[in-house]
Amino acid sequence: MSRSKCTVRDVILQPTTLCNWDCDYCYLPDRRHAQEMLPLVARSVADTLRRQASDAPVNLCWHGGEPLTLGVQRFSELVRHFEGLNVTHRVQTNASLVDERWCDLFAQHGFRVGVSLDGRDHDNRHRVDRVGRPTADKALRGIERLTDAGFPISLIAVVSDPSPGRARRLYETAVDLGCVWLGVNIEETEGVNQRRTQVRFEQAVEFWAELANAWRKNPVLQLRDVGRVLAYAQQLLDHGSATAPPIDPLPTVAWNGDVTLISPELAGFSSPEWGQFACGNVLRSDLAELVVQGMNAPWVRQHQRGVDRCRTSCGYFDFCGGGHPANRIFEHGRLDEPETDYCRSGKQALMEGVVSLVDDRLAEAHPAA
Repeated sequence: MSRSKCTVRDVILQPTTLCNWDCDYCYLPDRRHAQEMLPLVARSVADTLRRQASDAPVNLCWHGGEPLTLGVQRFSELVRHFEGLNVTHRVQTNASLVDERWCDLFAQHGFRVGVSLDGRDHDNRHRVDRVGRPTADKALRGIERLTDAGFPISLIAVVSDPSPGRARRLYETAVDLGCVWLGVNIEETEGVNQRRTQVRFEQAVEFWAELANAWRKNPVLQLRDVGRVLAYAQQLLDHGSATAPPIDPLPTVAWNGDVTLISPELAGFSSPEWGQFACGNVLRSDLAELVVQGMNAPWVRQHQRGVDRCRTSCGYFDFCGGGHPANRIFEHGRLDEPETDYCRSGKQALMEGVVSLVDDRLAEAHPAA
């Protein structure tokens, strides 16, 4: 990647490390501490975008800790630096702090809102507050305020116990809440969450098949994961083959300006082999230059070797693209291992689940004579 061709398209911004909840699968190490982004960090990112010789929009995702713990005034001070730029703001929140002032701010700047919720009641049991109390009711009230204010809600859920019943309940909850989009992550070993959920492959296949089936019966929202499989299938139909995309730089700018590439889950972490994963700081260097430098870092090259190993050894590669670096480092301690639990439960089982549903529907439509 040459400097002249580096154009920043997507940026994840961490306005604060603090979260008012304490989900037991969370990967973030400093979620109990209020380390807040200075306006100077946001201005430095905005300056890079302003210098870009491109009219293409840039996606800015404000993401965790819990961004809304920063407060409306402090958050506004960060966002105002991007006024006049061709950007799309997104925020990922647990929705517990949403009120009229937040809705006004989101509307003023054209925010798209994502909410983290795993379901109702027992299905949301891993998402608790600082003293272990359930949080679903607070999240649901926040979602109601957002939808009343006219915001289309994208829902992200983490599932630790995949099953057909869990899939049905989750989809029905997203539909009942009026969500327009649903993305599902089967719990991963990442960051400070080092437990292994030991999801059986067949269990994950059944979960994805039933989630796809629930969507097939009532396709009123976008289903991120099934949509990926269908887009892959469309590529095969249109072109006879599908090519995995190149590694996405996806810069994450931490509260203090440190920049980590290709995996936001690596921000703030280090390894014995590579040290800190951050490639520099926007207070000292231009973000676009850091992307160029960082994509040539030794640990990124090791990840690329892992992707190359996937390409030659895995039949799902063209769909998956080679797995996520955070899963590799936290499961194996290295970035060149070709397969992870996430690959099996979140990619391979997803593909097999959707394919099995299609096979079943074809069998029903064309029973053997």
